[in-house]
Amino acid sequence: MSDKGPSRRAVTIGGGVAAALGLAALGITVPRLFGRHYRRTPYDDLLALLVDRDAATRVGRAAIEPGGRFAQQPDPRGLAKTLRQRMERRTLAEVTNSDLAEGRMVEVKGWLLPETLVMLSVLAAWAG
Repeated sequence: MSDKGPSRRAVTIGGGVAAALGLAALGITVPRLFGRHYRRTPYDDLLALLVDRDAATRVGRAAIEPGGRFAQQPDPRGLAKTLRQRMERRTLAEVTNSDLAEGRMVEVKGWLLPETLVMLSVLAAWAG
């Protein structure tokens, strides 16, 4: 710093740091402000695993149509308990890969999907 005030280099570096911090703050805040918000449910820990909750809800609705595997009276608590046991300390990808390896697949409208993913979708449909 000279007698006249801060040097041009100090101002440039300080401005760059301030701009980087501002962009980082916006990067964290903006998606939360403008992203899709859903009403709170007791199953948000499970529903947060879904990348596209709206698409999962459509799959879930198809799975609970009459004649579907999940067409019976909804039991979201029991389904959530089963899902939490399956998901314990594992990612959704690990659980669905396990479903594939063990042949736990469910047909929904002509699509063959991992059972855990369909169960999550059904929970999203019931919660939505």
